[in-house]
Amino acid sequence: MELKISSRSQDDVAVVTVGGEIDLYTAPQLRDELVGALEDGARRLVIDMSRVEFCDSTGISVLLSAMKRSRDKNGDLELGAPRPAVTKVLEVTGLDEVFTIHQDLGTLSASVGPGA
Repeated sequence: MELKISSRSQDDVAVVTVGGEIDLYTAPQLRDELVGALEDGARRLVIDMSRVEFCDSTGISVLLSAMKRSRDKNGDLELGAPRPAVTKVLEVTGLDEVFTIHQDLGTLSASVGPGA
């Protein structure tokens, strides 16, 4: 399945919307997008996961790596509205305690608005 990625930036926040499956074949595309956002000046990465249908260990590794890079810049990486299948992977691995996860895109949008 194809991975669809779009992003927008405001100040030092990059919002990356991802759709499809994040796996061994598509994870490099996501990695490139996240690294690019950080290189372009973002410190805080907000990943809209509401359209991600599947995420394997390769995808999780990309997210962890991007979170580390972001935190090295005194920022963070946050996940927005992951679907149940992705939430289950995060819970089983204990990463639901590592990532900041917003279950509601409404609260996520508010936290990324002007002045956030």
